[in-house]
Amino acid sequence: MKGERVVGLVAVTVALLVAFVLAGPSWAEEKVITLKFSNFWPAPHKNSVTADQWAKDVEAQTKGKVKVTVYHGATLTPPPQTYDSVINGICDIGMSALAYSRGRFPLTEVIDLPLGYKSGAQATALINAYYKKFNPKEFDQVKVLFFHAHGPGILHTKKPVRTMEDLKGMKIRSTGLSAKVAQALGGAPVGMPMTESYDALSKGVADGILAPYEAMKGWKLGEVVKYTTENYGSAYSTAFFVVMNKEKWASLPPDVQEVINKLSQEYAVKYGKVWDEIDKEGKDFILSRGNKVIKLSPEEDARWAKQVAPILDEYVKNTTGKGLPGDEALKFCQEFLKGEPKAPAKEAPKTKKPAKEAPKTK
Repeated sequence: MKGERVVGLVAVTVALLVAFVLAGPSWAEEKVITLKFSNFWPAPHKNSVTADQWAKDVEAQTKGKVKVTVYHGATLTPPPQTYDSVINGICDIGMSALAYSRGRFPLTEVIDLPLGYKSGAQATALINAYYKKFNPKEFDQVKVLFFHAHGPGILHTKKPVRTMEDLKGMKIRSTGLSAKVAQALGGAPVGMPMTESYDALSKGVADGILAPYEAMKGWKLGEVVKYTTENYGSAYSTAFFVVMNKEKWASLPPDVQEVINKLSQEYAVKYGKVWDEIDKEGKDFILSRGNKVIKLSPEEDARWAKQVAPILDEYVKNTTGKGLPGDEALKFCQEFLKGEPKAPAKEAPKTKKPAKEAPKTK
């Protein structure tokens, strides 16, 4: 009897080992890859909603192989530290503004210059095209997924500003490069976080702010300013990165990498559209309150653009002095913006006579 029990136990053990070996590969296939995504926008913000959708699409298109957890409102990493947190593996993916690490991305600061932006879609298309063209080494420590950039940074004030002279001496909330824009136009830059801007404007600490239309509703600044000056000729933008830890990226299966690359290309376009949607909501918000929108005359707008031109020259001088192709980057961006956004082609009117062949163009 004892021998039979021993034989039985051995048989069961062998059976279990065989089952484990056979089942092992399927268990491995079912193991879920988890990714931590640090996002500094508040959860209700449309940029956060879009980040959540990206995460859901990654999970769906990898058939559950990958689950991305998005940490909103800078709850995982502070915005100025997000880039380093990605490099160090504190988070696997991070989104933040390049401007929070000013000086670290010297060539890419070209995107934040007052280049005369017209839309968020335009600015977002530009930065992704710029990266593809120049592939700057300043991003070598991470896997770049995509970039996006906000709509035109323009002037919002408590008193009407129709000419550059009206702006002289006004206290304008601005930070980083936008402070240079305010100063060049004759304003007095006042630096502070966006979170303090509402109180500063309501209490007279600031007379105005440089920001996209989005801030009028998103940060409720439309309640404490009365006028918006559409100085598109000197409008700036702010660039945002979405990057991933290089080691984590290398550890992903090729099919997962393919999915993430594909979705990242799609979402680079989506974020540009989101910025324009948010800007429209911001403009609609101030108009509903009775705020006034001032459109500069073409001549006045050109004056403002000329006044901020030295900021562009300074960028070229600083970058070329470091051996970087800042002159080429600026030229690329300026030429790109001349062709974006392109107007949709109109259908030629139908005629009975055959139309002449149009001359070929490149």
